Amino acid sequence: MKSTLTIAAALSTALLLGVAAQAQGNVEKCYGVAKAGKNDCQTATSSCAGTSKKDAEASAWLGVPKGTCEKIVGGKLTAAKS
Repeated sequence: MKSTLTIAAALSTALLLGVAAQAQGNVEKCYGVAKAGKNDCQTATSSCAGTSKKDAEASAWLGVPKGTCEKIVGGKLTAAKS
């Protein structure tokens, strides 16, 4: 029981730190790296988060820590122009 509470507390802390980093502007949109159905927000071809149709869709993005996107294979800081 005690280890379950410890794990829950650790996960809660990690989530809160992620939200705080995003609120402080330490996150950038990284296009072209999301798996199908795992995008963070609306794209040119889908209406909301989690609805991209294919892996590495050029208009689908994920929020990543600043400075990380261009280190990811296929990652771009801007959406592909249609």
